[in-house]
Amino acid sequence: MHPLKVVFVHDVVCGWCYLLSPRLHSLAKQLNLDVHHQCFTLQASREAMLEAFGSMGDAKETILGHWEKCVAAEDTPRINIDGMRAQTFEYPHGMPGALACKAAEMQAGQQGHWRMFDRVQYAHLTESRNIGDSQVLRSLAEEIGLDMVRYDLDVLSETTQQAVEKDHHLASKLGVQSVPTLIVEDRWLINGAQPIESLRLQLQEVRQHIG
Repeated sequence: MHPLKVVFVHDVVCGWCYLLSPRLHSLAKQLNLDVHHQCFTLQASREAMLEAFGSMGDAKETILGHWEKCVAAEDTPRINIDGMRAQTFEYPHGMPGALACKAAEMQAGQQGHWRMFDRVQYAHLTESRNIGDSQVLRSLAEEIGLDMVRYDLDVLSETTQQAVEKDHHLASKLGVQSVPTLIVEDRWLINGAQPIESLRLQLQEVRQHIG
């Protein structure tokens, strides 16, 4: 069976992406999916956070409200709202994590990107760590076994920054407006963290359509 190409468009700070990733891991094995990753940071800077939410405090409270909806839809309880609410650091935007994931991809391919993405999300949504902190991200990169000399170079490189920006541009060009989104065979969009059986049905329909 020919692999079905699926691009997982995501943001490291996105709770719904946290729900979708394990579902996609399961489906990738069951349906022979060739999963690629594109970064799509909804707010790429502190300034963008302020523009979107008014203040960093309001940003955190609004986003934790979104987390409550995610908790209600989790397959396995993992999201720690109280843990994040208790932290004193500003709620992070997604760009540092996106750069870390892209740096992982540069040395370990798409699977490396996915390992880093999952680890960063776990640190953020379960462990209540500050994934806006470069040292936190560096420790996660080391934990998943990346070459740290190369990581330190790649995460700060202009090439990595451009690759993250290119991801956003390509996804937007295909009509992506929110995360998570799956782009199937560069044509079909599946939006949101849908239940696994709904995802399975839609992916099987695409496979039948393309023969």
